[in-house]
Amino acid sequence: MLGRSGLSRTGSFRPENLGQNALHMIGNLCFTIFVIAVLVFTIIAATYEPEDPLFHPSTKITTFLTSTSNATFQSDNTVVRTGEDFMAANQTAFATFINVTDVVEIKEASTDETSSSGSGCEGDSKGPLDCKDLEVFHLMMKEAIERFKDIHFYRFGKPAPGPEENTCDMAWRFRPKEGKTAAFYKDYRRFVINRSENCTLSVVSIGDYHSGVNARKKKKKNQKPGFEKTSGTPEQAVVALPVVGETVNDSLPVVESENAFSRGKYLIYVGGGDRCKSMNHYLWSFLCALGEAQYLNRTLVMDLTLCLSSIYTSSNQDEEGKDFRFYFDFEHLKEAASVLDHEQFWQDWSKWQKKDGLSLHLVEDFRVTPMKLSEVKDSLIMRKFGSAEPDNYWYRVCEGETESVVQRPWHLVWKSRRLMDIVSAIASRLNWDYDSVHIVRGEKARNKDLWPNLAQDTSPDALISTLQNKIEDGRNVYIATNEPDTSFFDPLKDKYSTHFVDEYKDLWDENSEWYSETKQLNKGVPVEFDGYMRVSVDTEVFLRGKKQIETFNELTNDCKDGINTCNAAAS
Repeated sequence: MLGRSGLSRTGSFRPENLGQNALHMIGNLCFTIFVIAVLVFTIIAATYEPEDPLFHPSTKITTFLTSTSNATFQSDNTVVRTGEDFMAANQTAFATFINVTDVVEIKEASTDETSSSGSGCEGDSKGPLDCKDLEVFHLMMKEAIERFKDIHFYRFGKPAPGPEENTCDMAWRFRPKEGKTAAFYKDYRRFVINRSENCTLSVVSIGDYHSGVNARKKKKKNQKPGFEKTSGTPEQAVVALPVVGETVNDSLPVVESENAFSRGKYLIYVGGGDRCKSMNHYLWSFLCALGEAQYLNRTLVMDLTLCLSSIYTSSNQDEEGKDFRFYFDFEHLKEAASVLDHEQFWQDWSKWQKKDGLSLHLVEDFRVTPMKLSEVKDSLIMRKFGSAEPDNYWYRVCEGETESVVQRPWHLVWKSRRLMDIVSAIASRLNWDYDSVHIVRGEKARNKDLWPNLAQDTSPDALISTLQNKIEDGRNVYIATNEPDTSFFDPLKDKYSTHFVDEYKDLWDENSEWYSETKQLNKGVPVEFDGYMRVSVDTEVFLRGKKQIETFNELTNDCKDGINTCNAAAS
């Protein structure tokens, strides 16, 4: 009786209410499933790790670096990713480029101001050209914008007189219209200008990339450019961007005085097993040391000499005596962080250590964390690494609990601007209007066990068939490849204008800017354009193509790391 009265009070199980209750239950169940699905998706999105190993936690990197298997990292000679690769392109800052209409407007305004003073040409149309004349400047800007349609201009420097009376040199800052990298470029070219009998000016020709050497001078601080379009929002300029093409000043920093040296706090890493490893390995360890120095608020004492791994050398042997500045932008590093060359440091230390009572704190165990060293007062902390690998790798310092405290300062290390200038020169010769294809062959194409289809899929006939729906006929196509015999790709010339890195050897031969500057940097000894530099330039030119077609996933179904590894690479 009591049970029946309870049920009758609720009335929820009466026959006439069953349909309504069922609808409520189904609705609640669907909502619950939706909420769970959203939570699962959110968790997956938050914990997803990209394929690139440099984005993985340091424990995964450690496993990657110390693996004894035939993982591709062990023999991979691809280019390391550096700070500028991780910078998001500020599209708002890049939107303030100079149009032809901007030049016309300033020309009309300046004409009104100077109309009463005359043109300066009256009765002397054959006299020397005044490159500082505003009319000349406006003509050069207008002609450059109209001539180079695939780039955006952001700043024009004031013209400088050329070697002939009818020539003027002018520099400008630009970036490709479809550029994907967060960087600016600088070019300076020579203009040949004709002046008719009635004083009308016209541009006869514009020289090649970097032909206007008289306009090359690096802009001094607080010096106003010839013409720059401002956005009116100064916060856009907070993040420094690489400017490829500027004069490079990578001289070694020096301590101003004994007093300044004695007041400083320093960190140095000594020994270890990182030498002659891949560039990925080197950078991962170096950034650990740099990160610890920043955490401890100390100057990093660094060895600028590198050992280039045999995977990058023509001799197939490890090569000592390389310079950090051959591969990375030391000017940016020394301006953005506190670093000293170890040779200069030890000279100063030997002079003033005893005199000023400077003390040294020695650390011989990588498990001593930076957090435990934060209270050390000694002038120099020296981390000394032993001979047993992998515990003598520098990056071990940044593992474990340190990983969440010490952050690797990727933004401090950029690629060498000298190498990037070669990249810019190649792209400029192609008018920044080309598509690019990365074709992997070499050892992988010969290994049919791991890459059974690669050789056939990258053969000329297969490439022509695959690319016909991806790239229009007649286009400039830059091919980045490890195939030593580029004539292998000759059949593609029937459809495309093909280009390879070796076509541009004049950019690093003995008559080039790169050759003379690196020779001077290397104390008068010529520097070889080694395998890493070549691959670096090849890769970066590829990345600036309007269309970029990769080997794996686009030219072949083989996995990048060998058979049955496609899913593993994404995990």
